[in-house]
Amino acid sequence: MTFRTPLALLPISLGIIFGVWWWIATPVNLARAPIDPNAKLECVSYAPFRGAQTPLDPTTRIGADQIEQDLAQLAKISKCVRTYSVDNGLEQLPAIAAKVGLKVLQGIWLGNERAKNLAQIAIAVGLAKDYPDVISALVVGNEVLLRGEMTAGDLAATIRLVKSQVKTPVTYADVWEYWLRNREIYEAVDFVTIHILPYWEDLPIRARNAAAHVDQIRKRVAVAFPAKEILIGETGWPSAGRMREGALPSRTNQARVVSEILGLAKAENFRVNLIEAYDQPWKRDLEGTVGGYWGLIDADNRELKYPAGVPISNFPKWKLSMAAGMGLSVVIFATAMLTLRRRPWSPRLASWLAVGVSATAGGVLLGIAVDKMLVESYGWGRWLQWGLLLASGVLTPILAAHALMVGRAVPTFLELFGPREDRSRSFLTYALGLSVVVTTLIGAQTALGFTFDPRYRDFPFASLTMAVLPLFLLMLLNRPQQGVRPIAEAVFAGVFAVCALYTVFNEGPKNWQSLWTCAVYFMLALTLWRARAVQIPR
Repeated sequence: MTFRTPLALLPISLGIIFGVWWWIATPVNLARAPIDPNAKLECVSYAPFRGAQTPLDPTTRIGADQIEQDLAQLAKISKCVRTYSVDNGLEQLPAIAAKVGLKVLQGIWLGNERAKNLAQIAIAVGLAKDYPDVISALVVGNEVLLRGEMTAGDLAATIRLVKSQVKTPVTYADVWEYWLRNREIYEAVDFVTIHILPYWEDLPIRARNAAAHVDQIRKRVAVAFPAKEILIGETGWPSAGRMREGALPSRTNQARVVSEILGLAKAENFRVNLIEAYDQPWKRDLEGTVGGYWGLIDADNRELKYPAGVPISNFPKWKLSMAAGMGLSVVIFATAMLTLRRRPWSPRLASWLAVGVSATAGGVLLGIAVDKMLVESYGWGRWLQWGLLLASGVLTPILAAHALMVGRAVPTFLELFGPREDRSRSFLTYALGLSVVVTTLIGAQTALGFTFDPRYRDFPFASLTMAVLPLFLLMLLNRPQQGVRPIAEAVFAGVFAVCALYTVFNEGPKNWQSLWTCAVYFMLALTLWRARAVQIPR
């Protein structure tokens, strides 16, 4: 083997990194802009919370200035906003909406506490009387049947109670199936408000079929309730989060779904309220990453995600991600070459190919892994978890490149935590072993999560692949032929194998994020299963 091998493989690696990033970041141009100031939205759901603000804290109260800033911005793109309660300062909203020229679908939050329900009703009824030209309808309850917090009979009585006090039209909002199951609510309302969220359907709908699904369900409900208007009270698509079967949250998919739904609404003349105006970070406590990314406007910068006339990319900063990936690839190759300068032998071609594969995979996935960490980290615990996994994903291929060149095997846990005489005295071996431990522990936590509580969990396929692939290749090429299988590695291998099998079955064959992640779990399981601890004579 000559020194020219890495010089030949490096440009191939860099070329692949460039090609993949150019492909996945290719922008899309839509026939209709999702948000067009020249064609305002009919209505959009609005919650005023920013940063760490959350309605889950009952002491949270949003100031009028903050609400006015938001409504002034929304008045440029929408005719109306929909609210869900009168808590947290939202009782101020109708007065502010009047100043900026917005109509309001005023929400009344209902639950299983009668006293709180009556307090909400009293405030909302008062607002409807004070602002009859602003509040176009009262939405008495939101998905309270779905949550099982009221019976249909109690809800119908509550709706009639509100109707007896106001002249404003009154409706109720819930997932479309619950309207069909509780037809008595239809008699109590002035119009029917249904939620159609293709991503959250029991059988999730792909983005390319989402608009057609919304139209199909709307027509189905219209046949069931022919005498009253059907308002789509919530519909949309998330821009980030985990896949559900074939339903993939992404920037381009969100823009495409919103654009196509609005196009259908205009062509067939039905009203749509999009969910939602601004990304809401607090929802990630309830619904995982995906819950915080349904907004048309970014939560931090308060900027439209999709300005009219601007091509839409899933990775708008792809050139920076590509450059960082290329830099990582160069560092991995450089580590292998510098290692050889102190060694009298030439490594096998297979070892160089393993370095090239690790460098290329790491270079491609680095930008994706960083993007996922920034999007999916909420709270210090998640930042620590994903930060450590990303760090392992960056360091492992570098350390594995050194191990490949010197013929060293994947370190076992015993070399880090075993008896003193069994521990490695090499700093680089110890560092690689620490990466193995971090990757194994975080990987096991995610694998068990997908087994016991999967609904809102994100698939860590990018960082996990960066960390596991070099270890897998190192195991294939430098596995010790003798020694005993460590118990810890064997147990973790079994956990990964069982959890991966269950997750593949549970998530289904359409979810490529799940399939990818489970493939990496299997690779890590095999790597740990084939680990051998060399016993030192005592």
